[in-house]
Amino acid sequence: MRTKNNKIVKLIFIMLSLVIVFISIISMTTKTAISAKHLERKPNIIFIMADDLTMTDIEPFGSKQVHTPNMAKLASEGMCLDNMFNMVPVCSPTRQSLLTGLGPVRNGAYPNHTMIYDGIKTLPTYMQELGYNTALIGKRHYAPESSYPFDFLGGRDHDDGSGIDIDLTKASEYIRKSADKPFLLMFTSNQPHSPWTRGNQKAYDPEKIKLNPNMLDTKLTRKNMANYFAEITYLDSLVGVCMDMVDRSGQKENTIIMLVTEQGNSFPFSKWTLYDQGLHSGMIVKWPGKVKPGSRNPAMLEYADITPTLIEIGGGNPSKINTGSKDGFGDTGFDGESFIKVLRSETNHMRDFVYAENTTVGIFDAKAPYAIRSVRSADYLYIRNLNYQNKFTNTVTNSKLFAQWMEKDAQRAGTYQTRPEEELYAVKGDPYQLKNLALDPQYFQIKKGLKDKLISFMKQQNDKGIETEMKALSRQPKNNLGDGDQ
Repeated sequence: MRTKNNKIVKLIFIMLSLVIVFISIISMTTKTAISAKHLERKPNIIFIMADDLTMTDIEPFGSKQVHTPNMAKLASEGMCLDNMFNMVPVCSPTRQSLLTGLGPVRNGAYPNHTMIYDGIKTLPTYMQELGYNTALIGKRHYAPESSYPFDFLGGRDHDDGSGIDIDLTKASEYIRKSADKPFLLMFTSNQPHSPWTRGNQKAYDPEKIKLNPNMLDTKLTRKNMANYFAEITYLDSLVGVCMDMVDRSGQKENTIIMLVTEQGNSFPFSKWTLYDQGLHSGMIVKWPGKVKPGSRNPAMLEYADITPTLIEIGGGNPSKINTGSKDGFGDTGFDGESFIKVLRSETNHMRDFVYAENTTVGIFDAKAPYAIRSVRSADYLYIRNLNYQNKFTNTVTNSKLFAQWMEKDAQRAGTYQTRPEEELYAVKGDPYQLKNLALDPQYFQIKKGLKDKLISFMKQQNDKGIETEMKALSRQPKNNLGDGDQ
């Protein structure tokens, strides 16, 4: 009887052991599946864009004057891309070259206050196809809106200083609601675009500000610069809000934060120009586990490279995408290239040349056409002023500040308006482009090589120079000319 009972006990023990093993296997399988699902989750992306911010006016890119602790913290946790360049030195074309991955003439958005051609696809569409929720809060300044299918969370296209400029609690709520899907959230600030009314206006003493060597020292220059600095610090506080928002979301380790400074500030020789002060842009990228904290990379990049990079981060293949461009050359791909290898520190080289254009037809306070084109290598900047016989005019030349500059030094201020057909600068030794080498015979071959590169780029973009300049009005929605196709 005892033997029979022992057998029953052993059988029960064996069955219980099998059940425990089975439960353990199921538990391990479930945990592995959950872990795999977590590993497969695509990264969230928060993309912060300033407005009219010169890169060297923030701490991560060398400023010793402007207080930007949150941007400095972001840089310490991510990578500074030291050689990102715009393709246009004004707001609307800059944003649309970034969001299309195409050059401004090729996508149709080359003057300011502009629109892309019908049929061209944009970043929110690409990311939605990859399973992302996509939202934008802040400044849009693109057209047509139907081509940019963001969830719009509110904001202004210009901040006059009155009321609340931005409500970032809406961005935080959007992140919370996107818990089941990856998201791309763009915060496109109005700061520090003039009129420089945000922030503590007493934070910076105008008399103690150090001006760059390409500027003229006047009372209004110093006052405006102090207010501009105050607004940069205000913007920095908003960057801090975004970083805290990510920390509180519970998704910090799977969220990329990107910050770009856009084109330069609106003082003379900066925005509106193809000098480095107008085109050289700062970019910081924090990507936990992928980007080395506190690192820098000198690779030359363009804003058109950002969309292909985000597509690859989201799991797509930008080399196989039809952008919807109909440029007449049979090329429907991006002008930009993914720089994901730069972010992973696998390379410190991307481009040998970066290109840019500026047009004045259709902009505020422009009195005559002034088409400008440029190409830059790591060592030299070559500029062609296609309408050099005309005077360069815009809102800057119609300002009280510029009138003070003319009173202070008409010769120096006059070079902002009257320029030669060709300009050439050795950028490493001349970072503010003060010495034009275009007529120096020892630089003839360098100038010729860069000029040939620029001609090839213009051909690839279907940019016909002055002819393209004179069609700029048709690229602005306010003129309602119905030119939706190339």
